[in-house]
Amino acid sequence: MVRTPYFCTVKNLNPVVKQKLIMLSEILSITGRPGLYKLISTNKNMNIVESLADGKRIPVYAQEKVVALSDVSIYTQNGDIPLREVLKKIKEKEEGKPVSLGSQPSGKELFAYLGEVLPDYSRDSVYAGDIKKLISWYNILTEHNIDLEEAEKTEESTSDAPEAKEEE
Repeated sequence: MVRTPYFCTVKNLNPVVKQKLIMLSEILSITGRPGLYKLISTNKNMNIVESLADGKRIPVYAQEKVVALSDVSIYTQNGDIPLREVLKKIKEKEEGKPVSLGSQPSGKELFAYLGEVLPDYSRDSVYAGDIKKLISWYNILTEHNIDLEEAEKTEESTSDAPEAKEEE
């Protein structure tokens, strides 16, 4: 069977490759480790990731909690909104520049900022720590010129491609 990028769909791939394609530009958050990481390689028992902060590659084992940014959403009064959409709103507000709220913003400042970006966020479910992490992630992605629109188009075009055909 010959597969090319133009004839390959997500449902025809092996699970490891499928998992890799579903992730938003392969950008990950790892519980207990600061910053964001880019997925480099996937294996049965571990992944190799590269820190966006310093470029060091480290192994991440199956028992560690890893979350792809494409799986993250923010609670709103009307359900959830994907992180990608919130990051786009921040980018529009900040005109593509990093967010500058000072080194230690208060909870009131954080909630006021999120209220400007996402007015209908759930005040019961979103905490100050969540907003700090959101702003930190935005600043890291901006610093490394990771384009959310490009990642979205790539992800959509991969899942919308026609099915693979077998050649004899």
